[in-house]
Amino acid sequence: MKPRVLVAMSGGVDSSVAAALLREQGFDVVGVAMRLAPEPTTPIAKRRGTCCSHDDFEDARRVAERMDFPFYVIDLRADFAARVVDNFVSEYLGGRTPNPCVMCNREIKFDRLWSRARALNADYVATGHYARIEQGADGKFHLLRAVDDTKDQSYFLFTLGQDELSRTIFPLGAMTKTEVRARARALGLETADKPESQEICFVPDGDYASFVERRSDPAQIRPGSIIDTDGKHLSDHAGVHRFTVGQRRGLGIATGERLYVREIRAESGEVVAGRRDELDSSGLVANRVSLVDESIAAGGELRVEVKIRYRHRAIPATMRVDSGRRAEIRFASSGPAVTPGQACVFYRGDEVIGGGFIERAVTDTAAN
Repeated sequence: MKPRVLVAMSGGVDSSVAAALLREQGFDVVGVAMRLAPEPTTPIAKRRGTCCSHDDFEDARRVAERMDFPFYVIDLRADFAARVVDNFVSEYLGGRTPNPCVMCNREIKFDRLWSRARALNADYVATGHYARIEQGADGKFHLLRAVDDTKDQSYFLFTLGQDELSRTIFPLGAMTKTEVRARARALGLETADKPESQEICFVPDGDYASFVERRSDPAQIRPGSIIDTDGKHLSDHAGVHRFTVGQRRGLGIATGERLYVREIRAESGEVVAGRRDELDSSGLVANRVSLVDESIAAGGELRVEVKIRYRHRAIPATMRVDSGRRAEIRFASSGPAVTPGQACVFYRGDEVIGGGFIERAVTDTAAN
């Protein structure tokens, strides 16, 4: 009997080619599109290349018909709203900057999707992520960067452990984006030249602050003051959810020098602004740490490279994980601004060993 794989299909070229490749390789493919966010309604949202629209589902359905495998749409909007959107809103209200794509992968694509896979007697789930999974001689699974470093998405997948990796397939990990599009054209797939999604699917216009306000009770909005590092009042603001650490634009301050958001104090409503050199950190503390291989934590202090944002280069550092799922990271040299709420991911070369969510920056004078 052919192994059955449930493929998450967004209607884009990546998931289309992933499904087609698995079909060619002899898998019993079942395509599934996940309805996560409301249908985009504005012309600007549709132009910017969102996902999860009716048109996207129809594109996925046509690929399934061409490659001759069944296709279904499952409605996960309630789960998505509770597990991803509500977290996004609460994080911004708390003065942190969330990464909803990480939460979607953890809470929806590799949780709710697998529960559907079990219901369909599937052996594996697959997505169009650019990442690789390899099994070592010891039987353990390793999560690796994609061959195409410009498209690598391993950063978003650090929450996958041994169990998840053993039943997950990333067919595009060894391909470049150019090769994927060429393969789609060779297969005659209509998604071959479809533009990529560029925005968060539930905030298609990119206005995060307005979205948070619409989803919040007015009593949750925390206006306050912008102050300098000496506590001097510089300006007033309409809510801490409008700021992120490292932000320069939109502060509404005319001081004659460039100022950046250094700290957000959600409880008091204070936003601290400072010079660029005042943003530097010597490390960070992360919470809710996940490790690809749990035995890693027993090794004491580890040398790693840390990515503190998706597009940021990896920084050489040391890491120590405690029993409470918190990690202290010390950069090998002075590091950039650290943004609470963002995901930080730990690498050793091409391998992802885990990650967590930034709790706070560590400076040379900060208490650990």
